[in-house]
Amino acid sequence: MSAPLTIHCTIGASAGRRVLLGFAPAKLLHSLSFADILNEDTKTGYQRRFNSQHSLDFRRYIRQSDASTIPLTLNLRPSDTAWRLVETGQDQVRLEIDAAAGKVMAQVDCQHRLGHLNDVDISLPFMCFLGLTVREEMEVFNTINSKAKGLSTSLLDFHDAHLAGDLANDRPELFIALHLNNDTESPWCRQLDLGGKSTSGMSRRASLRTMQKAIRRFLNATRILKTRSPESAALVVMAFWKAVLEVLPDQWSNPRKHILNKGVGVYALMDIAADLYNEAKGPNDVDRGYFVNMLADFGLHVDWSSTGHLKGLGGEGGVRKAVDYIRDVRKRTHLKVVSNG
Repeated sequence: MSAPLTIHCTIGASAGRRVLLGFAPAKLLHSLSFADILNEDTKTGYQRRFNSQHSLDFRRYIRQSDASTIPLTLNLRPSDTAWRLVETGQDQVRLEIDAAAGKVMAQVDCQHRLGHLNDVDISLPFMCFLGLTVREEMEVFNTINSKAKGLSTSLLDFHDAHLAGDLANDRPELFIALHLNNDTESPWCRQLDLGGKSTSGMSRRASLRTMQKAIRRFLNATRILKTRSPESAALVVMAFWKAVLEVLPDQWSNPRKHILNKGVGVYALMDIAADLYNEAKGPNDVDRGYFVNMLADFGLHVDWSSTGHLKGLGGEGGVRKAVDYIRDVRKRTHLKVVSNG
């Protein structure tokens, strides 16, 4: 039977949680740890997608003679057999890890620093939590990275959704956006980029953050939550997007050449959805059929291409121009129908 791997550490506390502080060769820490990357298909994990270039940059840097880094943040996942602590006195402990246990430490905040160091002997400092659950790890990761440059805001939103006590009422726009992404009947099913990895790959069209911000515009413009539940509002929003797909199937299925399900198009269409909702005679009149009939009157007259009227539009100003253009097309189409009638 192989002897356990040992690392000598100091045991103490980081605020209210017990932690180990220590030093170990980078390649040893690499061999004992893993990044729990969010799998958007199974909804397991919580880390961002691995950026190989980012990790290679750190590999080049840390091998320089004057390089250094802040401690890596790890967590020993709960286990009765994979690891144990042996006290050696004066707040010193020996961490013993079963040689056959494999990767027992989760990389809470260090996946890009350790990613390409599997063959590097350089000593690195680390802080390791003891026995955090995956949910607790996610909370720590979220706190550390909430202001991190380059971290996907959609990934942080996904974390918030899992950590929220009452998502529908606390953040209805996020609740509705996730409903669009998760419901198998939704045109957006598994189309939103959550910041993790997915077999959907290049078929994803907009980010979770973009969709929820667009939905917030719809909620504010309609004040629908004054009279209807978040669940009911989610059904209205999904009915609208089903209608978009039905009326504009070619534009929807070719996002490389059209903008209606990318960025400015998502924002603009949610504003148009608010117009249509507010014009309805009553809430019971607003369903997929209603939106189909309304969109059919003007939708095909709008140039949704990425090379036409909406070319190059971005930001809040771009959204305003897009909405004004669509509203103008709708108005002119309506006047033409009236004059011909």
